[in-house]
Amino acid sequence: MQQISEVFRALADQTRLRIVHLFLHTTTPLCVCEIVDALQLPQYQVSRHLAVLKAARLVKVERRGTWAYYALTQDEPLTRELWPLMAKFMEDPRLSQDAANLDVRLALRAHGECVIGFVAPDELNRRIVTKSNAKV
Repeated sequence: MQQISEVFRALADQTRLRIVHLFLHTTTPLCVCEIVDALQLPQYQVSRHLAVLKAARLVKVERRGTWAYYALTQDEPLTRELWPLMAKFMEDPRLSQDAANLDVRLALRAHGECVIGFVAPDELNRRIVTKSNAKV
């Protein structure tokens, strides 16, 4: 009963629900800077919310060099049932915008890895245009 209480307490926050939605939107682990850019929130705020999700064992972290990548925990019975249920009911214009922002941000990865850290929105747009033009 303690774990269930911790899980629902951790999910009882709109920002954490937005973060969970990003993970449900993609199958790839995300670095903090990608979440920051997708949600357009300060890094300290995203890190604080990720810490709450991690403490509730809802996300796991994997270190790759200097980067930390987060993903939803899939190996517990509760989370295996919870994620598909949440994905089914998480529809909101703000969540859709977050997912679109994430797609744009993930397009900047090189070899599947985050390479640029947090980027201001104007700079992010410039880099997207530059990368798109380089592919032509």
